[in-house]
Parts: sequence; C-alpha cells; structure tokens
Amino acid sequence: MTEHAGVWIDHRKAVIVTLEPTGEHITVMLSTVEKHPERGGDSPLKGDYEAAQVPADDKRQRALTGELNGFYDAVTAKLNEAASVIVFGPGEAKGELHKRMLKTKAKVQVLAVTTDDKMTDPQIAAKVREYFGAA
Repeated sequence: MTEHAGVWIDHRKAVIVTLEPTGEHITVMLSTVEKHPERGGDSPLKGDYEAAQVPADDKRQRALTGELNGFYDAVTAKLNEAASVIVFGPGEAKGELHKRMLKTKAKVQVLAVTTDDKMTDPQIAAKVREYFGAA
C-alpha cells in the first residue's frame, strides 16, 4: 500500500502521482468525455425550430455526468491504494471527484482540494513531493 498520492485532474485528463519507498510513480488517465453539452440545431434565422428535434438539456447533462462519474470511479480505483491523497486542478473536476469519492465511500483520505492551473507532469510530481515533504 502506498502512503501518499496526489492527483491533478480536469474533465479530460488525470495525472496521478504516488509516492512509494522506491520512488515516485506517475500514471496518466485520459477521459473519453468530449466537452460540456451545447444546444444543437439550427439558428432561428435559418429555419423553423421544433423542440422535438433537439435533445433536452437535462438529458444531455445527465449523459455527461454519467460519463464523468465513470472516469472519476476509475481514478478513485487507482487512488484506493494510497492512505492519503491531495486533489488539485484548474476547474470543477477536482471538486466533482472529491464529492464522488465521498458518495462512493472511497477508502482513501482526502487531505486537501486546491486550485492549480495547467501543469506539466514533472510540476505535478514536484507539488505532491513538496506537499508530503518527500525529498
């Protein structure tokens, strides 16, 4: 079992850094989620608008949430090997992951959820090492 881990996450990618006695290990997980749903269909200026031709917003949002929950569950499965973890990233995904971990009663203890901008993999690893005081 790994003692500490950190995850940088957004809706498209998660970078998991685990600190082990033999060193650190970086795992990159890519999401299959494309982007937030937008209303489709023709502009009112181009032709008639029929509500039945455009999927309902709540239906599209539920589909996106379902896809994201699958991604969050896969990330959580990788994090369950750690005793404690920090979660950080640029957008809403970090909070959504934390809520999902609480809802599914993940075994790992989340120590912090912080906002950080886009980072390279070495920057992410350095942040995790610095947080846990690893050399």
